[in-house]
Amino acid sequence: MDLRIFTEPQQGATYDTLLAVAKATEDLGFDAFFRSDHYLSMGSGDGLPGPTDAWITLAGLARETKRIRLGTLMTAGTFRLPGVLAIQVAQVDQMSGGRVELGLGAGWFEQEHTAYGIPFPKEKFARLEEQLAIVTGLWATEPGDTFDFHGTHYDLTDSPALPKPTQAKIPVLIGGHGASRTPRLTARFADEFNMPFASIEDSERQFGRVRAAAEAAGRKADDLTYSNALVVCVGKDDQEVARRAAVIGREVDELKENGLAGTPSEVVDKIGRYAGIGAERIYLQVLDLADLDHLELISAQVQTQLS
Repeated sequence: MDLRIFTEPQQGATYDTLLAVAKATEDLGFDAFFRSDHYLSMGSGDGLPGPTDAWITLAGLARETKRIRLGTLMTAGTFRLPGVLAIQVAQVDQMSGGRVELGLGAGWFEQEHTAYGIPFPKEKFARLEEQLAIVTGLWATEPGDTFDFHGTHYDLTDSPALPKPTQAKIPVLIGGHGASRTPRLTARFADEFNMPFASIEDSERQFGRVRAAAEAAGRKADDLTYSNALVVCVGKDDQEVARRAAVIGREVDELKENGLAGTPSEVVDKIGRYAGIGAERIYLQVLDLADLDHLELISAQVQTQLS
């Protein structure tokens, strides 16, 4: 079971804070550092000092880390033209020496679009399908050849399809709860399917849909990696769990129901139940980015039991 650290910087984090978390992620033996792609805080928080851009952040971290994978859950398709996104991600992959992964989603948070003047199209899923085809098509085009795409939403003619990433194939992640279109897109374009913030039962059902879609598309279902994203709140005892839950404004019982919360043994047990339905990787949503002791505890008493 791979454990990855997943952050939500729109809730309030500077680049230096994210750098400290990324370095701890690397030093403590976690597999990867991922971040969300949002420009506006959610809930009651003020989001100070303000948003940081996902791919600018990852470009910086690419030069300041050596081992960990770097990526997004999920880049919002509404924020970037697909040709530009392909250039950005390929460049960060070069800057990291080939450690980048792209999670790409349709975009959903309308308020952040209106706050920053970003168009929020009514039809987002068809755009996402074209975006995935363009980004992966540009990367797959052989050097010296050109790439063309003529769709409903995007039109590319005689693109040199440059630059190329360092990796032969940048892993693409698709996620979500959709019962039909999401599994179909995953089967066509993705290397990994991520089920965000879902129960074991719902995850098992969605993994089954994705596996069936992969087989229908002529792929082996096991060629995909299956993962979950879950909020994490671990403490050495009940008092520490309660303290950490209070800091992030959550109730312990709710966290235990909907995430990975409790003592290390409780969290290891629940991760084991996700593994039992096919999850191979967990993205740990860490909400208090100042609490590096939390990461140390997870590394020492959770991750070691999963190795």
